Amino acid sequence: MPRIITLYVRWVDAFNRVVGRIVMFLIFVMIGVLLYASVARTAFNSPLIWSIEVSQFMMAAYYMLGGAYAMQMGAHVRMDLFYSRWSDRTRAIVDALTIVLLLVFLGALFAGGISSTEYALRYGEKSYTSWAPPLAPIKITMTFGVLLMLLQSVSTLFKDIARARGVMLEGERLE
Repeated sequence: MPRIITLYVRWVDAFNRVVGRIVMFLIFVMIGVLLYASVARTAFNSPLIWSIEVSQFMMAAYYMLGGAYAMQMGAHVRMDLFYSRWSDRTRAIVDALTIVLLLVFLGALFAGGISSTEYALRYGEKSYTSWAPPLAPIKITMTFGVLLMLLQSVSTLFKDIARARGVMLEGERLE
């Protein structure tokens, strides 16, 4: 494979690995927010109007920013009716074909995310709750998460093409 593709795969994989490992710790922040809200409501009879929405925003950031890392680690669910019986080359070809479909979907999702984020920024869109936070930060985060998935999907496509050809991206032959 050309050196530019190898560099692209290395850079995207490294970047998504760092983002994914940082975002992993967001679960503890969510637990803290929900615990604080629960204690405030039960012990001090002081419900917080922002806690559920903040935890929902954090959860959205958690799975949108962690999606590319999950893809890189092979953590997404895969239908294994026939897949495990196929040769590595057949798996790589089928994976490459499905990645192309994923790229089309993610491209449409990214275009919609940009449009929605642009709208939120232009008109100061707010949530329709009593707290009414601005929606632009979470829309920016979600659109960035889709971009990371797009980049990781292209990286995975390159790896699948290399595997289908019987080589690793670093030039090593598969056994």
